[in-house]
Amino acid sequence: MSYYGQPVIKPPVWKVPDVPAYLYLGGMAGGCSTMALLAEVTGRARLARCGRLAAAAGASASVAFLVHDLGRPLRFLNMLRVIKPTSPLSVGSWILAPFSGLTGAAAAAELTGALPRAGRLAGGAAGLLAPAMTTYTAVLLSDTAVPGWHEGHRELPFVFAGSAVSSAGAVGLLAAPAEAEPARRMAVAGSVLELIAENRMERRMGLAAEAYRTGRAGAVLRAARVATGVGAALALAGRGRLARISAGACLTAGAVATRYGVFEAGRVTARDPRYTVEPQRRRNDR
Repeated sequence: MSYYGQPVIKPPVWKVPDVPAYLYLGGMAGGCSTMALLAEVTGRARLARCGRLAAAAGASASVAFLVHDLGRPLRFLNMLRVIKPTSPLSVGSWILAPFSGLTGAAAAAELTGALPRAGRLAGGAAGLLAPAMTTYTAVLLSDTAVPGWHEGHRELPFVFAGSAVSSAGAVGLLAAPAEAEPARRMAVAGSVLELIAENRMERRMGLAAEAYRTGRAGAVLRAARVATGVGAALALAGRGRLARISAGACLTAGAVATRYGVFEAGRVTARDPRYTVEPQRRRNDR
């Protein structure tokens, strides 16, 4: 144990619900931007429209939650003063800021009908940034000393990517029922990726996996897996209105719960010195 049982590392000061909401909304926005780009290319105008609007709303809300957690807008702007390729926080800020601007421009063109060509270009550029948008927060968490996040650094980006894709699929199922088939496929594929990656992460990460299986984080993540699995099954098997709405609701609830569960599990491992000290001792013994 550590000196008088005190934490070995400084626990994160990030707040709830600000950071879990930031994690979910940013991922959903990235997934929706990809969905909008693919829908535009394949001639599905309604699906492209709902994807653009959801991406803009999600990115804007994600920035708002981040700024609220930081306390002052100036702190977010200060992150953009320089770009440091070796810092996930710096790179993430330079992904989030242009992505938010591009999705906002695409949504404005969609709503007003002004400058449609510029709006499509902005939406296309946002779609190209979207894969980074869905995963950079996982890299940001994994690059810390928090055992519950760092030990899962190989799989956590895939967990977040799968969750983002299933979230976007849920938006498409709910908002564009007439063109929901691609969204249905996204929902199922994202759910499968998320569940497989999460299972692999917990099996590989050693002692820190305990925080993902016990306490509040464990309960939330179990509920998330159930909601995601049920949502994927409904999306795959059901074509009716009730099945579509139920699938979208379950997938959204599962994605929100996954982000909160991962966040809470990391905080648990930061507070308890055992998660830091025991793996270090085992590595030294080997």
